[in-house]
Amino acid sequence: MARVEHERRANWRGTSKIGQRFGRRSGKDRREQKQNKCIYLMGSLRNPTIPELAVSIRKHGWEVFDDWYSPGLRADDHWRDYAQRRGQSYQTALSSYAATHVFEFDKYHLDRADVGVLVHPAGKSCHLELGYMVGQGKPGIIYWPDGEPAKDRWEVMTLFADRAFSFKELIKTLERYK
Repeated sequence: MARVEHERRANWRGTSKIGQRFGRRSGKDRREQKQNKCIYLMGSLRNPTIPELAVSIRKHGWEVFDDWYSPGLRADDHWRDYAQRRGQSYQTALSSYAATHVFEFDKYHLDRADVGVLVHPAGKSCHLELGYMVGQGKPGIIYWPDGEPAKDRWEVMTLFADRAFSFKELIKTLERYK
């Protein structure tokens, strides 16, 4: 029985290293299965509106990757605190299995996504993720759900990406990339 289960899992996972690690199908299987373009939704772990925004975007026919949100609002703080209790510096902690796993997980989904949407407020990691996607030639959209950035937080470099100042404008911008 165990051998049959092992073979079933091996066939389902495909052959890619990341696919085996995360239980994903091979690239060919995903392309055949994929019907909608994929958005990588970026935002703060502390932003409680991320899951609801993802649901709203899905209603417009997109696949939305927001699983990075599931570890909870203090995930980065817990990783840092745990590494420090172990006596690790930031540089050492970045080489840990935990950091490597999280990085590979996020990068895998950044690479497979068609469009990046950064939701404000957002931290440094989100901006690096959006820059990575734009650098790969993929469209990036910066979304301010409150309609405007804070009066003291205007940035000229947002011109690297599309901008949306309302949900309606976000959906209209996304439609250009379907």
